[in-house]
Amino acid sequence: MTHGDIKALLKETRVFEPSAELVENSNVKKWMNKHGIKDYDELLERAKDIEWFWEEVSKGVIEWYTPYEKILDWAPPYAKWFVGAKCNIAHNALDRHVKTQRKNKVAYIWEGEPGEVRKLTYNDLYIEVNKFANALKSIGIGKGDRVMIYLPMVPELPIAMLACAKIGAIHSVVFSGFSAIALRDRTNDAEAKAVITCDSFYRRGKTIPLKKQVDEALEGAPTVEAVIIFKRTGEDVPWNKKRDHWWHELIEGQPSTCKTEVMDSEDLLYILYTSGTTGKPKGIQHVHGGYAVGVAHTLRWVFDIKEEDVYWCAADIGWVTGHSYIVYGPLILGATSVMYEGSPDYPDIGRLWSMVERYGVNVFYTSPTAVRMFMRFSGEYPAKYDLSSLRLLGSVGEPINPEAWIWYWKHIGREHCPIMDTWWQTETGAHVISPLPITTPLKPGSVTRPLPGQTADIYDADGKSVPAGAGGRLVLLSPYPSMMRGLYKNPERYVETYWSEYPDTYLAGDIARKDEDGYFWIQGRFDDVLNVSGHRIGNSEVESALVSHPKVAEAAVIGKPHEIKGESITAFVVLNAGIEPDDELRAEIREHVSKEIGKIARPSEVWFVADVPKTRSGKIMRRVIKAKVIGEPVGDISTLANPEAVEEIGKAK
Repeated sequence: MTHGDIKALLKETRVFEPSAELVENSNVKKWMNKHGIKDYDELLERAKDIEWFWEEVSKGVIEWYTPYEKILDWAPPYAKWFVGAKCNIAHNALDRHVKTQRKNKVAYIWEGEPGEVRKLTYNDLYIEVNKFANALKSIGIGKGDRVMIYLPMVPELPIAMLACAKIGAIHSVVFSGFSAIALRDRTNDAEAKAVITCDSFYRRGKTIPLKKQVDEALEGAPTVEAVIIFKRTGEDVPWNKKRDHWWHELIEGQPSTCKTEVMDSEDLLYILYTSGTTGKPKGIQHVHGGYAVGVAHTLRWVFDIKEEDVYWCAADIGWVTGHSYIVYGPLILGATSVMYEGSPDYPDIGRLWSMVERYGVNVFYTSPTAVRMFMRFSGEYPAKYDLSSLRLLGSVGEPINPEAWIWYWKHIGREHCPIMDTWWQTETGAHVISPLPITTPLKPGSVTRPLPGQTADIYDADGKSVPAGAGGRLVLLSPYPSMMRGLYKNPERYVETYWSEYPDTYLAGDIARKDEDGYFWIQGRFDDVLNVSGHRIGNSEVESALVSHPKVAEAAVIGKPHEIKGESITAFVVLNAGIEPDDELRAEIREHVSKEIGKIARPSEVWFVADVPKTRSGKIMRRVIKAKVIGEPVGDISTLANPEAVEEIGKAK
């Protein structure tokens, strides 16, 4: 690992305040009033007593079958929360709601890409989960068994997850865009007993086969005894009589009630594999108790979810964002959520905004990648729709460029919706650094400060806190309920990856800086840092400067080996719709970066492309771009959302 100071070059001075009405009516302000807390600084101070804080915020959110004996058992790098408590996240997400007025409340409004709509109440969901849980038990699945779920964004995905949780089985969801090889690797690591999938699903007007992928994956997965197939499109699929079961046939005649397994708060709920750029995927472990507290609490405070709200997290459940903020968090709070199967730009770029209007969405959570995609078409599409129902917006997945933030606030939020720019990871399970909808001034591009009950800092290579304005490595300094409980079957890698750099300190793997107000600015992954003439510069800062040019929609920046400088900055730029590339614009963009953040960050080369390679979750694959540029093998690109963009790099103008 290369050490050295990381330059923080980007300066952002625009500040936005939430409205007084929003602040006074927010869930967090009401909680502060109840506890006699005057302002945000006092809240942060009180929350330094993490055991008091997490016990208090868990009240009324989670029900325990048996109360805990101890809040926290902390033996770094392992934490146990709500020690001795008995619970089940499925009870908190479903069982308890059907005994209340929420029984007939809509849990999910689902829209398929072709346009069909299903609405499931909490009682509908409860019955479907119970039937499927009984079906799983009928084929020998029980407590502790691992079950792979390889499904698109259909209601059967959360149903399958909840059914596993209900009977104590451990689910491991694999994103439906991943390859057969990726599914096989994860299935084998988990030693899964069953796989749940579908025939095929809809994406951009075409059908994508999944059962065929499963069959290919299972050619080398000896632990799998059963495959359950949900019929989504009705297409013919290959069939293995000894192993395959239709979902609809398996649940036929199953009882609509099912006993919920009593679990320890520290019992494993799920394994979610992170697809690292190199090496074997890491199996992140989350548990029933602390995870439930973390996701429900953060959703209630950060997105201010109210009983009457319609909430939409426009992510995929195949990622942790979907686990925490489409499935478990909203259901624990008894919220109504929107789910969508298909592509956000099908049949046109207005699809999401038409759904916001149609369903009266109040809170909308998406990625910077999606925002930048919409930016290419200016504000013409969102302007066609009534988005007045929106109250709060959110951003997740990567740093949001300040200009993308402004566009989102202006064209989607219509200049009145605060943006909750959230930093967290698969490993953290829930939000860690984020604004709250109280008197927190918002700065475009900043995730503001660590949430109450969290402690974060930025360290240099020697483990010292860096001064304001300097860049360094983001670290977390205290335990919290939703934190990962290690890596599945790999404690050595857990310690080495996250805890070996600094004593009893979690290394997040991101670089960041803090400004004079204590606001955090995420600059990208540590291995994405540019090294130009000894200056270490975050890729995302240069990309943000590029995107701030009025003709640029998206940008990816890499370091190209250079004899003298070490690396030179090479930028790949996607222009707004209707803009033609030429050498004059190329020179203009280079100078724009120089003006925005300094000559040291001016790209040596600017190339125009139609798109840049991205993962299915929207992260720019700089590693692939760099390999293509310097003539190295790009590796497996089957899991990219747009593998054709790799060839675009080679054809760049």
